[in-house]
Amino acid sequence: MARPVWLLAVVLTLSALPSPAMATVPERFQRVDTMPVFRNSSVDEHTAAEIAAATPDGKTVVYTDSPAKRIGFTKVGRDGKLAPDGVLPMPGEPTSVDILGRLALVAVNTSKSFTEPSGVLVVVDLTSRAVVATHDLGGQPDSIDISHDGRYAAIAIENERDEDVNEGEIPQLPAGFLAIVDLKSAPAAWGLRRVELTGLAAVAPSDPEPEYVSINGRDQVAVTLQENNHIAVVDLRSGKILNHFSAGSVTVNGVDTEDDGRIDPTGTITAAREPDAVAWLDDRTLGTADEGDYLGGSRTWTVFDASTGHVVYSSGNELQQVAITQGQYPDGRSDNKGVEPEGLAVATFGRNRYAFVGMERANLVAVYDVNNPRRPRFLQAVPTGVGPEGLLPIPATGTLVVSAEEDAAKDSVRSSLSSYRLTRTPLSAPSIVSDGIGFGALSGLSGIPGDYRNVVSVTDAAYSPTRVLTIDTLASPARVRGELTLTKNGQPVGYDGEGIAARRGGGYWLAAEGDGKKLPNLLVEVAASGAVVREVPLPAAVAATATSNGFEGVTVAGEHVWVAVQREWKTDKAGQVTLARFTPATGEWAFVAYPLDAAPAGAWIGLSEVTALNDRTLLVLERDNQRGDAAKVKKVYRVDISKVAPVAAGQPKPLVSKTLAYDLMPALAAGSGAVHDKPEGLAVVGEGLFRRLVGVVDNDGVDDAPGESVFLRLGWIH
Repeated sequence: MARPVWLLAVVLTLSALPSPAMATVPERFQRVDTMPVFRNSSVDEHTAAEIAAATPDGKTVVYTDSPAKRIGFTKVGRDGKLAPDGVLPMPGEPTSVDILGRLALVAVNTSKSFTEPSGVLVVVDLTSRAVVATHDLGGQPDSIDISHDGRYAAIAIENERDEDVNEGEIPQLPAGFLAIVDLKSAPAAWGLRRVELTGLAAVAPSDPEPEYVSINGRDQVAVTLQENNHIAVVDLRSGKILNHFSAGSVTVNGVDTEDDGRIDPTGTITAAREPDAVAWLDDRTLGTADEGDYLGGSRTWTVFDASTGHVVYSSGNELQQVAITQGQYPDGRSDNKGVEPEGLAVATFGRNRYAFVGMERANLVAVYDVNNPRRPRFLQAVPTGVGPEGLLPIPATGTLVVSAEEDAAKDSVRSSLSSYRLTRTPLSAPSIVSDGIGFGALSGLSGIPGDYRNVVSVTDAAYSPTRVLTIDTLASPARVRGELTLTKNGQPVGYDGEGIAARRGGGYWLAAEGDGKKLPNLLVEVAASGAVVREVPLPAAVAATATSNGFEGVTVAGEHVWVAVQREWKTDKAGQVTLARFTPATGEWAFVAYPLDAAPAGAWIGLSEVTALNDRTLLVLERDNQRGDAAKVKKVYRVDISKVAPVAAGQPKPLVSKTLAYDLMPALAAGSGAVHDKPEGLAVVGEGLFRRLVGVVDNDGVDDAPGESVFLRLGWIH
């Protein structure tokens, strides 16, 4: 049988994509595992992995868990896989940790109040898991770092302000300071020295709030005074301040400054950097993650000459552009620090030196080549859990471990550790990018009749106005190459677009979800130009039974348009949902019932997508509402619609039968992140006997969600 030209193009393109055997690509970091930290205790317990440190051999990671007032231990395998290894209680909230040989030095906050700050340095023997010494720090600690020669530890004693007093404005005494710990003797005999940092900054000089410390190879410690927008460099041997300078302000063009549901990087900001993390790129240059605080936040990371305080590099809008390109830009933070760079770490792996920049609100870590510390070069951005806080390079094993602190069980978000290894194999993430087009919340997907390469997706209520996005499925990674804004009466219009179906001959059907109250569920006909042709409501008697979980998918099968309802409506039988059929030629609606799988304990089951395999068969995407370890049901079923007769509104709906076509769990777990809760788009690409199945995950616009945009390549389907 002769193969069509389009199929040969598919085969040739797929065969040209990188394969694991091809070692010509440069090394990049690939995620290999994600471990929710509740595995070290209980799934019902609130946890938060924040700062982590590794033993010299890289086989054990120690992390702070502030809410639980303990430290946790994780084993790191030779392949980068993570395994829980127990916890150890602390006398307060651990804020930071570093490791000296077989000793863990843990900075612990024991403050009674903001005005009575206190803290201790707890020394833990990692072999016996016993506390061998405790030292009073004289204030509330934040960051700790140990010198390369093991002679000193530097601790930022922040004595942080109360954000509820004067809207967090400083000064708020007592002032913070730098503590230097001399580590030459036995742990119980260690001595502490105090370095005052008052009188340095132009902002609130009487109230320095040291945030982060980093020590170079010359035993010099860089200290960020975040709220003071200042940086100090201190000699550890003498305790003398060698230099100090303002972190300054910067003007950044090409950023999104409005929380308006539109990713629009055309604005300009001028803001104080107010750096959080600091790290030495070499002994003369240091970098800062410019998170910002109550005065600003420039959305950048910066490299300074430590001796002069001069800026030698600023990332400008690059971090934001990276997040936009990977579909992880948090538009809800556009008016307040954007991607919010917070973490920074620098390390040498083999012959190359890397800087890692954590974007707390975009759930990304940007990786830079800093072999030339004055000319950092962006390499990649790896997805993380929610709220990446601690960045831990482990050159001994070629591993990067990222601590994500956000833990909200009700939102199925759990604090986690993720590990990444250097590799030359093709990366699993990002699996979808754009040509600079802002995207995310990919809630529906559709093949395009006659097109073997592209599919279309639709954005949901996370963004407005609604857009139709064209995705090239043969690019690697998949690539968003075009966008079409929907208009109604000549003006941009926004729907909660949860499903899309491309029509043969051009144009689209859109499934717009209602709220069960004022906002109706609508089937929207859209012209190829993006103009809304008509809005088709359900029959009034059916619409009156709707709940807040409405239309979730739409497809065209023959002369009919089929719509999937996500969950049971008021008159549905328990465990059954509705598939609605609309006939454009007659304007008639008809209905059948669909049997749901049994819901796991504490979860619900619903439909997320429907797509036609042919005129007789629908593919229905059925899923639970759980992510990570709790996710159990993410399946695609075949439904033979030729064997059922849909009925008009008000009649008992016949029940369709279903057969399993595809279990999505392996595909969702393949990227080594937490299993996503919302696979919501499914499309058949191509025609006849040679068709491929692809899917996308709805990332909720990075709102209380991991935020990773995921494109699924599910193989051939017949």
